[in-house]
Amino acid sequence: MLARKLLFAVMFVLLLAAGAVQAGGDAAKGQELSADCADCHGADGMGDADNPKIAGLDAGKHVELLVGYQTGTIEDPDGMMIDYVADLSEQDMADLAAYYATLQ
Repeated sequence: MLARKLLFAVMFVLLLAAGAVQAGGDAAKGQELSADCADCHGADGMGDADNPKIAGLDAGKHVELLVGYQTGTIEDPDGMMIDYVADLSEQDMADLAAYYATLQ
């Protein structure tokens, strides 16, 4: 029970931190970081039949999803997203989210 409470507390703190950082996301830096994302989601972020569209995604929601994959709170059956987000900093996530939020 204590481990569960601790897990939720850590998740809450990470989401708060991610939310604070994403407000300062740099779209130009995010564009530079997006090369790996383009492998699956396309250069325009529109995705395909196997990968969701991330262009135009709300930046806060995008950071929340990236943090979820990184912390394991979002299931990733094939492990692709976990591999891609493993080394991203909170600022990297904010920058990527800011970039993709600018795409239509």
